Order: sequence, then C-alpha cells, then structure tokens
Amino acid sequence: MLFTINGVQKEIQINHLIVAGWTARDMASVQKHIDELAEIGVEPPSSVPLYYRAANLLVTQDKSVEVVGGGSSGEVEPLIIKQDGKLWLGIGSDHTDRELEAHSVAYSKQVCPKPVSNELWDFQEVSDHIDQLEMHSWLDEGEGWTLYQTGSLAAIRPLTELIEKATLQDNSAMLCGTFAAIGGVRKTPKFRMSLVDPVLGRSIEMQYQTIELPAVK
Repeated sequence: MLFTINGVQKEIQINHLIVAGWTARDMASVQKHIDELAEIGVEPPSSVPLYYRAANLLVTQDKSVEVVGGGSSGEVEPLIIKQDGKLWLGIGSDHTDRELEAHSVAYSKQVCPKPVSNELWDFQEVSDHIDQLEMHSWLDEGEGWTLYQTGSLAAIRPLTELIEKATLQDNSAMLCGTFAAIGGVRKTPKFRMSLVDPVLGRSIEMQYQTIELPAVK
C-alpha cells in the first residue's frame, strides 16, 4: 500500500489490523457513546478500551467501498501505522455495520472495509502537541455536507498508551477511537474526514462513498 509522507511516496505492507474501541479519555464520554449505541440495541463492552482484531485486507484507500445492507456508517479515527519500529499517523474510518452491531460489535467492525488516508505524518513530528490535533467528519445524505463529528485528540486516550497496550507490532495498522456523532449514529452514504494540525498548519483530508451490495435471496 502506497502512502505519501512529506511529499514522498512510501510503500508499507499492512499485515495486521487492530480497531481500538471505547477509547474516550473522559469516562463520561465513554458512557455517552455506550448510551448512544444502546439506543440502537448494542450491548455495553466487557471492558474499556477494547482491542478488536480485524482482517488486514479490510484496509483500503479506495474512494468507493462496497458494503452489505443499508445500515452502515463511518467514524473518523486516528490511524497509527508501525513499520520497522517507526510510527506514522494518518486518519481512517472504522466503517461499521450498525445492524450487525446490535448482535456483535466485533462482527460489525470485521465485516466492513476500513478506508484510510493516502497521506501520513511522522508521529514524532506531532508527539509534543498531539492533544491539539483536531478531527472532523461530515456526511452527505443527499442535501450537501453536514458536520457529523468534531473534536481534538485530547478527548481520546493518549495514543502512546493505546499503542503500548495493544503491543503493536511492525506492519500493523490501528484505528484508535472516535467522537460521538452529532445528531446520533446513522447511515453515511458519503463520508468526508480531516485531521488538522493547528501548530504546524497542515491537514490530511479524505472522503469516500459506499455502494450497497444487493441482498440476493
């Protein structure tokens, strides 16, 4: 998989994918997300945070991704990639099947593609101000882009803590959690995301759309 880092393309092979869930730093925010998902029938987690394993083939840079059913949605999340002992930071979407989530959170994450950014930053370049980084997402339900999520990484557990507890190995990717959805979790047929570094004055932008596969009986 090709990524752009400081204008230079770098090939990184992703052999392992971890999706970290329930990662809000403020336990009240964790409970809010638990309550938010409970409204659509999702059982609470056994512990927080949780580290879900998913197939490495789910990681994609495609701008159109195929999904099963009409109830899936995206979530903007920090993306950590490790190669040769070095860490890189980008953004990705923990696209999730919300109908299946009511049966199993793990399954709901494991059946959906995980679109990730083409661009990465050197983690060391942002480590001294990482809590100031901002993430935003928008969805288009047919009437233009609407803000769906927004916040800073100060709302998520320190990424170094998540990396350490996940025992992240080389050629691994990890999605690191998200914010509550404005207006509630819902279908995101078109999804746009950004990671903003207000200190170094740069951003990573990406968007994708979903294509629903027919349910043949």
